[in-house]
Amino acid sequence: MSLAELKNEINSCVIPPKFLGIYTNYLIGFNKNPEQSNVLRRADAIAEVFTKHKKHVYKNDKILGSIMGIYCDKSEFNPQAEEIFYSQIKSRYFANCFDHYAPNYRKFLKDGVNGTINNIKDSLEQHKNDRDRVDFLNATLKVTKALSQVLLEYADVAEKMGKTEESTICRNVATNAPSTFKEALQLVVMVHILFYYEDRFAMAFGRMDQYLYPYYRADKEAGKITDEEACDLLGCSFYKLAEFRRLRGGDDVCNIAIGGVKPQDGSDATNELSYLILQAVNNCHIPGPNLSAKIHKNTPQEFVDECLKVIGTGLGYPALMNDDVNIASLYRYGVYSLEDCRDYCMVGCIENFIQGKQPPWSDDRYNSPKYIEYALNDGIDPLNGRQVSIQVAKAEDIKSMDEFIDVLVKHMEFGAKCYIDQIHKVNDVDAVNLQQPFLSIFCDDCIQRGLDINMGGAIYPPAHGVAVMGLGTFADSLAAIEKLVFVDKVMTLAEMRDILNANFVGHEKARKMMLDCPKYGNNDDFADKWAVWFVDKHAEIFDKYRTFNGGPVYIDVASNTDNIPAGREIGATPDGRLAREELSDAASPTHGVDVNGPTATFLSLSKPDFTKSATGSVVNQKYPPIMFSDDEKRKKLGALIRVYFNRGGQEVQINSVSREILKDAMVNPQKYASMVVRVSGFSAYYTELGEDVQLDILKRTEHESI
Repeated sequence: MSLAELKNEINSCVIPPKFLGIYTNYLIGFNKNPEQSNVLRRADAIAEVFTKHKKHVYKNDKILGSIMGIYCDKSEFNPQAEEIFYSQIKSRYFANCFDHYAPNYRKFLKDGVNGTINNIKDSLEQHKNDRDRVDFLNATLKVTKALSQVLLEYADVAEKMGKTEESTICRNVATNAPSTFKEALQLVVMVHILFYYEDRFAMAFGRMDQYLYPYYRADKEAGKITDEEACDLLGCSFYKLAEFRRLRGGDDVCNIAIGGVKPQDGSDATNELSYLILQAVNNCHIPGPNLSAKIHKNTPQEFVDECLKVIGTGLGYPALMNDDVNIASLYRYGVYSLEDCRDYCMVGCIENFIQGKQPPWSDDRYNSPKYIEYALNDGIDPLNGRQVSIQVAKAEDIKSMDEFIDVLVKHMEFGAKCYIDQIHKVNDVDAVNLQQPFLSIFCDDCIQRGLDINMGGAIYPPAHGVAVMGLGTFADSLAAIEKLVFVDKVMTLAEMRDILNANFVGHEKARKMMLDCPKYGNNDDFADKWAVWFVDKHAEIFDKYRTFNGGPVYIDVASNTDNIPAGREIGATPDGRLAREELSDAASPTHGVDVNGPTATFLSLSKPDFTKSATGSVVNQKYPPIMFSDDEKRKKLGALIRVYFNRGGQEVQINSVSREILKDAMVNPQKYASMVVRVSGFSAYYTELGEDVQLDILKRTEHESI
């Protein structure tokens, strides 16, 4: 099939000299007509980047579009252009709503390029007396026409190469709405590629099995396509993501959501395309795209089993998402319609998102266990001796667990206010001069309202996620304080503080007692109740805040690899962890403490109310390969996950590479160059990860039986 040939071609293509031409082109376009308003200048800049880059078509391309054109010859390179681009033109970035977005591909495919142009013209007539809206709409008109021109330019290159079918398809969708599966897929891929030319990252494909399904179904019924052909087209599209690694380094996190429910009535939405996308990413077998499977109470067990088979190849995805919990978590804010909550997808790693109806996603890190340290030290950071948090009470004066919790909450609330103040500051930008006309095309109702995506054009306001760190470290630390200080009374709170500040030097017996305290992940309510409290309290604290533009502030119990740098900011903790060691990973138990088997672990993991974590959560599990290759074992694992979800668990992602292989890969990386593992919210090539991240994955508990 074409995928195998395209793989070889992409992997062996000559990498051009790394002189980034897009910044030069952007600057040329921006300066073409300086007397125009800023948004029109930006549209000219985007059009220049889109239409002037070199169009690269592979011999084995079935779906056209490439980021090879981001580079230029040395003679065309302007070394000052990049600096000007970032300092004066782009300015927006992830923290203030630039990327991590899921476009409304369903509507765009229905309208096509000409339909979108007609919508813009209708809105221009409606807003003809409002100069600012007219300028914005004319900017969207310019970039839509530039998209059309790009498709025609690719068609010209393909035609010269004798690729008649691909050329014809690009010419058709340059104007008309797509009518076949291949046309629809081509239009989506080209738009996605052009986001790269705008320097955007982690742009999600969203619910691809839903918005492409009508085209696939029609072609299938008409005998125009087979499942094998559709899967190959998908694979050829997804493997284009490997270009990003070869040309720019690292992997883009382009999330695709499959499965889930239908927005209209909540019935099962799993379809044939859900399975084909799953098969296609497995055929590609690279770290991206970041596939997420939405599982609900009526999801066919066959689909869950197929997901586990792909996970068992070593890919570590799809991540399995509990649709029932995620829908409820979004709906509880009273901001979104139930239909839109059902139609959510994920952007980036696991972040829940209303596709095409809200501005781009942003999040940041809130280092939760640090506030236990502040509570023990009356606001002083023992790592540097500075007064960082507020003064509430000294450890010597705290006489009960309830009193300690009251003190802790005051520090957490102070930290939350500082956090939100900083987020608002980052988002206090010159929105008028930072409008995004191309992105706005793919968001309802920017065209109809004549407003930019970040200036009221979107149906819903922006949401922000607070990544609360180290649930396991936090819960285990509170359990240790409660048991050793207030139940068993083997030490005072002040003595515990001093032991921790000494990093257990000379206090090895005390550390052993802390390590032996009940731990989250073993179905022990003494520890697990603090995990429940962790989610409840963080949600309560952040629920009262709003984003800069009035949207909800979610919490997410996720960390990517930030549990490692977050741990470096904290001294020893009451769970027995040494100073500056990594924190527990996301919503998972601390590595190695969940010793009572996966059933007990899942029972613990399902106790917190994750409908209060609207962004989502990450639970990392590790099982040996036999768990997936053995039909009976895989069936038991699937049943266990269903029980976990039915009890309220929100997410699980699984590594299936054995501990022995991971160890060997660290010693002999050349043998495992293509080995993919699940990190935390994304997959990556194991041998390309930093040693600290490799060790973090290696330390995860490997459950060998159910």
